[in-house]
Amino acid sequence: MTIVDDAPLLGREGAALVDLNRLFAAGATADLSTHLRAHGAFDPRAVAPGLLRELERSGLSGRGGAGFAAWRKLEATANAAGERVFGGSAAVIANGAEGEPRSWKDAVLLHNAPHLVIDGLLAAGAALGTSRLYLYASEARLDTVRAAVAERQDARIITLVASADTFISGEASAVVNAIENHDARPRDHVRRLSESGLRKRPTLVHNVETLAHVALIARHGADWFRGAGTVRDPGTRLVTVSGDVSREGVFEIAGDMRVRDVLAAAGVDRDSVSAVLVGGYHGTWLRGNQLDLPLSAAGLAPAGAAPGAGVLIVLGRHRCGVAATADIVEYLASESARQCGPCMFGLPALAQRMSALAAGRVQRDAVGEAARLADSVTGRGACHHPDGTARLVRSALVAFADDVEAHASGRCTRAEA
Repeated sequence: MTIVDDAPLLGREGAALVDLNRLFAAGATADLSTHLRAHGAFDPRAVAPGLLRELERSGLSGRGGAGFAAWRKLEATANAAGERVFGGSAAVIANGAEGEPRSWKDAVLLHNAPHLVIDGLLAAGAALGTSRLYLYASEARLDTVRAAVAERQDARIITLVASADTFISGEASAVVNAIENHDARPRDHVRRLSESGLRKRPTLVHNVETLAHVALIARHGADWFRGAGTVRDPGTRLVTVSGDVSREGVFEIAGDMRVRDVLAAAGVDRDSVSAVLVGGYHGTWLRGNQLDLPLSAAGLAPAGAAPGAGVLIVLGRHRCGVAATADIVEYLASESARQCGPCMFGLPALAQRMSALAAGRVQRDAVGEAARLADSVTGRGACHHPDGTARLVRSALVAFADDVEAHASGRCTRAEA
């Protein structure tokens, strides 16, 4: 898929699911006048006093991966800023760095609806009483943002920062480190960023999609936001569908939508699916018989999965899940920060075990060794990169148990099919 398509790629699941074209309502590559015609005028200072409570009522969760409640992060930052001697000391960062190779939603959003992200960033800044605003994304994605900023006087206070093209560059502490020290690696921190982040200031880091939803909630209110989705997963979210599908793309879906319905919107025949990796490279494999699960935190919890940044990677029945996982683990091991033991030694060893298993060059106890290595790196890194890699390996050993057994015996059943 090309992320600079003339029209944003959107999926619709039928008239019963309300209007799912919220974030791209202004159309493709919307300039300021088009944006204002679609969404209406916006004054960040006017919405600031009630924004926190409106976000709480909306139930908006972060769209960057961790899924924290948006209002809690704003409140924590506001409280920390209020405790400082000098008011207005917070910083707000819109995080559009998409290190995940199979996620394009932030790129599509910044290309087509940069003004909505800017509105959300200005609203969050106004709520915190700060003008220290940053938008962090890859250089290629900043072109449309620069053009958008140039169109409006109120956005001139936003500092644009180019992110590194690495998997970990979008991790929250890496974002702060990159802006402060030009080093896009996670840093070890004992205090939350909301208390001590950019130059030790209380810092709010929100994904750009989260801020786009903030802009819509600030305009239309929490009840409007809850008009899509369900009580436990209100609103809409962007998902990137790729892999063995007829057309890869970014879709705006209603909250709690079943995985199988998302795939259907992307033209995927369920019978052709062996498994789906939910949540991207740090995610969890779902087998074909688990696709009725809703794509929400609560819906995926029974399978030990989470929506993450809304990435769905489809694996066709003709592909080997063990080999696919080994390739991803090799990539993740090469993309670590190399700052701590789990990244320097644990992930390369784990990648070596998985690659050997994929090649059928192992003994049966090697499967247990891979599981042991996954356990040993979990919770021991300076960031969650080892944890996410270990989660992927564990889920593969379960989801592809039959294939793992076959590989341990030196053969691949997919190759025999």
